[in-house]
Amino acid sequence: MGTEERKVREIRDEKRNNVCGTAVRRAVAGIVLFAAAFLLLFAASVSGEFAQWYTLHVYSFFVATLGRFFGIFAFSASEFMLYVLIAFLVWQIIKTVYRCRRGKNVREPLAAFFSGIFLAAGILFFLYAAFCGVNYHRSSFAQETGLTWEGATVEELEAVCEELTSAVNRTGQQVKRDENGIMVLTEDVSVHAVRAMEKLALEYPCLEGCYPQPNGLEFSWILSVQQLTGIYSPFTIEANYNTDMVAYNIPFTACHELAHLRGFMQEQEANFIGYLASTRADSLEFNYSGYMLGWIYCTNALYDVDPDAYEEVRSELSEEAEADLEANSRFWAKYDTPVAEVSDQINDSYLKANGQEDGVASYDRMVEMILTYYREEGHL
Repeated sequence: MGTEERKVREIRDEKRNNVCGTAVRRAVAGIVLFAAAFLLLFAASVSGEFAQWYTLHVYSFFVATLGRFFGIFAFSASEFMLYVLIAFLVWQIIKTVYRCRRGKNVREPLAAFFSGIFLAAGILFFLYAAFCGVNYHRSSFAQETGLTWEGATVEELEAVCEELTSAVNRTGQQVKRDENGIMVLTEDVSVHAVRAMEKLALEYPCLEGCYPQPNGLEFSWILSVQQLTGIYSPFTIEANYNTDMVAYNIPFTACHELAHLRGFMQEQEANFIGYLASTRADSLEFNYSGYMLGWIYCTNALYDVDPDAYEEVRSELSEEAEADLEANSRFWAKYDTPVAEVSDQINDSYLKANGQEDGVASYDRMVEMILTYYREEGHL
């Protein structure tokens, strides 16, 4: 073997060893991250005290730092990073295929590719565990505020629906509407959502803390096709909402997602916090949004137990609110597809895996909290 040939082989062997070494290091790092994430989730599941301490001290620190950083952008950082990640993944696939076809040994490019995928999955799973998963095991908003569900009569539910109908009619006649009579937003949702949550925190200390501004997605089709109104991103500690849906949904949704940034992950509680924040906000648009969503959840519950009472309440709804509801039905009907069904099943499984036994039905349990709240406030 000649000197030149020996040098070429040595260089090739060195590159191969470097590739193998890098793949091994990535795999080990991925295993460590997965192990750390599972350990963190296990500790939270067996010790509510640990989960509470972690949420109030560790998670809140990252909300005030990492979350605050991403909150300075006037766009969704998580959406932008998603597109970058997809583009990078496509590039890595193309590069790996090219290297496999060009070289004699396919194991090296495949090892590099899959070890990279495994490491990325480990990073994302650890971020999920650290900035979301643990929070499912903290004390609930109901426990923090002493809201105890003791059941309610159909008459009490109907009374709440009547009161919500009056509030919807009153505020719905004061918000701005387009030529078709559909509500339009005139205020900065991100700014007012933060103000609404900060105002509510004055009454409920468990809501105190930093609130990075929520942002709407530029391409909200991603959420619409899944029939999602908003989403909390644990990877950027960011609240995002769907900008394409009918306007009355948006203020409530922004407050709902911000509730997750205080560590309240259960959907019925985020719904209730969103309801309180929006109905007490210094904004008619937020008030209308909160009352509308509260009305929808409560009247749906009334329909299930007394259809006749529901029809009577529904007949009292104003034309303005009816126009918004019809527009909302038309909007979501466009996305009633198999993709939405799969997304709903995934979300249902995800919620059940995190201790919400009712799955997606847990959103509806907001009604119990509203009834309890109305009773304690002396309205029932």
